[in-house]
Amino acid sequence: MMIRKTVRVFAIALGVLMLANASGFAGGVDRVGTATAPQLLVPVGARYMALAGASSANAVGVEAIYWNPAGLARGSHSAAAMFSHMKYIADISVDYLAIDGNFGGFGHVGFSLKTFGFGDIEVTTADNPDGTGQLFSPTFFTLGVTYARMLIDRVAFGVTMNIVHEQIPRVGATGVAFNAGVQYLGFAGVRGLNVGLVLKNIGPSMTYNGTGLGYLGKIVGAKRPVTNIKLDAAPFEMPSIVELGLSYEYQVQDIGKLTASYLFQNHNFAADENRLGLEFNFRDMFFLRAGYSIALGVPSELSYIYGPTFGAGLVQNFGGVEIALDYAYRAVDFFNSNQVFALRVGF
Repeated sequence: MMIRKTVRVFAIALGVLMLANASGFAGGVDRVGTATAPQLLVPVGARYMALAGASSANAVGVEAIYWNPAGLARGSHSAAAMFSHMKYIADISVDYLAIDGNFGGFGHVGFSLKTFGFGDIEVTTADNPDGTGQLFSPTFFTLGVTYARMLIDRVAFGVTMNIVHEQIPRVGATGVAFNAGVQYLGFAGVRGLNVGLVLKNIGPSMTYNGTGLGYLGKIVGAKRPVTNIKLDAAPFEMPSIVELGLSYEYQVQDIGKLTASYLFQNHNFAADENRLGLEFNFRDMFFLRAGYSIALGVPSELSYIYGPTFGAGLVQNFGGVEIALDYAYRAVDFFNSNQVFALRVGF
């Protein structure tokens, strides 16, 4: 029975890799800026962002929904929730809320919502390039539902369906994207060595539509007056990625644990990346974290703007209720650095 389950797990992993290959993954430096829904790539939470996102193998609990949905199945609480707020680039704010429920043998079910705050933007037109005096604010959000469970005692599987919506005045688009991941604990019989594989943002292309794509014009060669003409927008692909990660946890006597993590990210619309993370866990109460990302094959005319990451966390238990506060900092070229604050509660 155990052999059959293990074979099924690796069949799932193989299927994920085959889907990745069928999606045309080959590194996408020459396709930068041509994908739709870039909001899907904006990280959330503080703990794993402080590890530079090197988290597909070690993400666990409600925080794992974004990084690897399989990790949701490893949550130790009957119910959990988290909220994070990030100061992103160009004065954009990113808020994220996620909840998780453990339904025993059925598995874990989670819900997540990521929203963007752009502030007020002045409306400009061809006739009024300096502004019309009106203001607008784009509406960008990602709403997700996640299911995860332990297939066997050392293998977790999870899948997320995200509804993506982007709207500016009179033009918008809505799409669907899926994430699927697995985590294998104690890989090759080595205690503390975990492997994670996740395929993200797989779904049909998004097409923008709305009255804002119309304009007044005259059809050349036709005996018709000036009329309203609608532009048909081209469809744009989702920013699909594949991530393969490793993590190793080492017990430091009775002081705490030291976890080193590595992740390789293959990106369909940007440079591939190597990510490294290091976390010191002092008796499950205080955490120190650091990480670094290395982009591969970036042409000289382009620039990888993200630098090292750092963070810390504090966890306390109050009568069976666990409360965690986390902070992360990510250096950014040309813009203000990203700072993330996160609160997690588990029951």
